[in-house]
Amino acid sequence: MAQQEPKVLSFDVVGTLIDFEGGILRYLRGAMQETAKHDDETLLAAYRTRRSSKSSGRFPDDLVRVYREMAPGLGLPESQSIAEEFRDSIREWPAFADSVAALRRLKQRYKLVAMTNTQRWAVGYLENTLGNPFDDSVTVDEALCDKPDPCFFAFTRGRLSRDGHGLHDTLHVAQSQYHDIGIARRLGYTVCWIERRKGLPGFGGTQEVSQLTKPDYHFSTLAELADAADAGKLGC
Repeated sequence: MAQQEPKVLSFDVVGTLIDFEGGILRYLRGAMQETAKHDDETLLAAYRTRRSSKSSGRFPDDLVRVYREMAPGLGLPESQSIAEEFRDSIREWPAFADSVAALRRLKQRYKLVAMTNTQRWAVGYLENTLGNPFDDSVTVDEALCDKPDPCFFAFTRGRLSRDGHGLHDTLHVAQSQYHDIGIARRLGYTVCWIERRKGLPGFGGTQEVSQLTKPDYHFSTLAELADAADAGKLGC
């Protein structure tokens, strides 16, 4: 458990604040009738498998490759234009129902920093969807690496150090055990796991881990984190 209340909350964005699974499914089902023969978990598993394979570019540009590799096995149209629309659908991916209000509440108490494996061109759309809550944001094309690379976290710590904030001032908040929770814990962060898939089987569109890392704080929604902050339960 943290020994002091944090001054900074660093956030994963896609999957924690933005419902990327809902966005992916809404695009695929709206764009082509062939998806009707597959349930949601089949589509998400296909996405997860291709995203986890060797990347040919940064997210979300890499979604063009992902769609083209997903399509044959799912019987979907093998179309470059559809693959590009799949990438561009990130502009319309929704926030989780609690994200905007909870971020507004948290911003009253903490500095909010986004840490995302998303390129800057797309982050602007996501920030607008979230109500532009962040004091700073670090993107994959700035860090030049993807989480869970420790260099991404080091790059962000360097940015925070300009304002006098250190590792122990920061609570890292994320959904992905693979990209965030495990590595952040090993690096010495206090971590908060937002288990967005609580009660659902498997890992959905997020890369799997063989063993879950126990976080310092564990909630199923961001609203629960904001409630804990308002009640003075973050730190002693």
